[in-house]
Amino acid sequence: MSDDASHNNQRNDQHDEASQAPLIEHLIELRSRLMRSVVVILVIFLGLYAFANDIYTFVAQPLMDMLPEGSQMIATEVASPFLAPFKLTLVVAVFIAVPFVLHQAWAFIAPGLYDNEKSLAIPILASSVALFYAGAAFAYYVVFPLLFQFFTQTGPENVTVMTDINSYLNFVLKLFFAFGVAFEIPIATFLLIYSGAASVESLSKKRPYIFLGCFVIGMLLTPPDIISQSLLAVPMYLLYEVGLLFGRLAQRKKREKEE
Repeated sequence: MSDDASHNNQRNDQHDEASQAPLIEHLIELRSRLMRSVVVILVIFLGLYAFANDIYTFVAQPLMDMLPEGSQMIATEVASPFLAPFKLTLVVAVFIAVPFVLHQAWAFIAPGLYDNEKSLAIPILASSVALFYAGAAFAYYVVFPLLFQFFTQTGPENVTVMTDINSYLNFVLKLFFAFGVAFEIPIATFLLIYSGAASVESLSKKRPYIFLGCFVIGMLLTPPDIISQSLLAVPMYLLYEVGLLFGRLAQRKKREKEE
C-alpha cells in the first residue's frame, strides 16, 4: 500500500508540474509583451520630449484662440511649466502606441481563439482604435472651440480669464478620454447583439432610456453646462444607432447562415 501511495503521489506531482509549466510560459510571454509595450512607449516619449512645449501649445490652442487679445495662460505652481508638458507628452506617447499595445495583446490571446473569433476580433480591434482617435479628434476640433467660446464669453466683463496650465491639461485630458470612450458605443452595441446578450428589437425598445442615459453620462463626464453635455450626449446616441444598424446587419447574416 505504501508503494502504491508513493507512486500515486509521484504521479500527482508530475501532473502538477506539467500543468504549471504552461502557466509559467504564459506569464513569461505576458511579461515579455508588456516590456515591449513599455519600451515602445518610452522610445516614442523620448522622441517627442524635445517638442513637449510645442505639443502643449497645440493642445492649448483652442482656448488661446478664444481668450481676449493679450491674455495668456499662467502657472500657479513652481513645477507646472515642466510637469504639464511632461505629463502631456507621456500621454501622447501612450496615445500613439495604442495600436502596438493592442497588437501585443492580440498576439498573446490569439492562439486561444477559434478561427471565427479571430476573423471578428481583428476588425473590432482596428475599429475600436479608429473610433477612439475619432472621439479625441471630435473633442479637439468641434467641442473645444464651442466650449471655450462659451466659457470665455459668459463671465463678467471685469474678470480676466487666466487659466492655469495644469488645470487646463487635466480638463482637456478628461474630455479626450470621455469622448474617446463614448465613441466606442457602436462596438459595445454590436458585441451585445452579435453575442446574443441582447437583440436588436430589445435594444430598439430601450431608445428613450438610452437617450436619457446619454445625457446623464454627459452630465457626469463633462463640465456642468448644457453645451458640453449635449456635445457628448448627442454623438453618443447617434453612435448607439450606428451600432444598432451594424448589429441588425450581423444578425441578419447569422440567420441566413443558419437557414
